[in-house]
Amino acid sequence: MTLLEQWNSVAYDQNADRKKLAKFWEDHCDLEKGVYEKLLEHPDEVVTGTVKELSERFEVPVQDMVGILDGIQSSLIKENPLETMDEDTVVNLGFDKEKLFMNMVDNRAEWLYRLPAWESIFDEVKRNELYRLGKRMHTVVKPKRIGRNDPCPCGSGKKYKLCHGKTAELAAALQELLASREA
Repeated sequence: MTLLEQWNSVAYDQNADRKKLAKFWEDHCDLEKGVYEKLLEHPDEVVTGTVKELSERFEVPVQDMVGILDGIQSSLIKENPLETMDEDTVVNLGFDKEKLFMNMVDNRAEWLYRLPAWESIFDEVKRNELYRLGKRMHTVVKPKRIGRNDPCPCGSGKKYKLCHGKTAELAAALQELLASREA
């Protein structure tokens, strides 16, 4: 079993006792916070090393280091080989600061995007802008439905119902006719 599979089997165990799993995540988040506090002291430094070396450097168990590497993956400039890594795999923590902040917001990791270190990286205006962008990252916006009496989007100047809406009306009428014949 790879390190990532081991991490996933513990962190996302559907059969685990809820209290134990909650405690696991609470402890992991505390460790994660400590790692990010250290990383954000020198945000432009690309930290590299084996998984085991980083685990020792940040004083976290290897399993938690794997979880942190998994969490930061989408914010890295050069992604790590998570699926195949072992303790001796060289990995990097070279992250895009804006992407990292927005991903923290998107993941609702308030304990991370509210770290005081961010204040020396981005001014308040920039943090607020990134916060708004992070909140919108997975917001689904449905396109506005065209009403029968709206102008047709083809640009003909006709109402939708008299232009391309006719085909929709005909299709609906045909469906009704077929349904009534089957009944």
